[in-house]
Amino acid sequence: MSTNHRFDLPPDLPVPLDDGACAHLLGMEVPRACLASTANRPARLHDIPAERVVLYCYPRSGTPGVPVPKEWDLIPGARGCTPETCSFRDHHAQFRSLGAEIFGLSTQTTAYQQEFVQRLRLPFDILSDADFVLTKALRLPTFEFNRMTLIKRLTLIIERGRITKVFYPIFPPDKHAAEVVHWLSKAPSRS
Repeated sequence: MSTNHRFDLPPDLPVPLDDGACAHLLGMEVPRACLASTANRPARLHDIPAERVVLYCYPRSGTPGVPVPKEWDLIPGARGCTPETCSFRDHHAQFRSLGAEIFGLSTQTTAYQQEFVQRLRLPFDILSDADFVLTKALRLPTFEFNRMTLIKRLTLIIERGRITKVFYPIFPPDKHAAEVVHWLSKAPSRS
């Protein structure tokens, strides 16, 4: 049975499997691409001064008042963008105490993402890769849905411009931020 409430995850969601689509990412340098930010400032992940950058990529956030299509729940790993984002918001202080700066990333436009940031009261920026600059440069895994190309759910830890950890696949999405906090607390920084 499916639910249309964005904060609840149906109990019967299909679990994504590791298809190897992120195996090439570990150790890669992040491109010096400039991405649009919901804070109306350009973001270059390569140049963020934080000890660690946590970049969680998600397919898309929903629109308030618009039901989640039933087909969405059938795609392994697609459902859960809002609960995942709320979890990163709720763990924000822990990330900061571990020297990490959080960014979300999707292929939605900045204008669309700004509503999401305001509605969820996010203390961090969401970045737009609507032109697929980062997605193509890093060869991030994507999928098609309703004539949209969307990034599969994954998280990158970036230190000094290099990817030092890849979380993929991610399930369940609402528990993922706690998983990243745990990893950061155990893994020594390379900075």
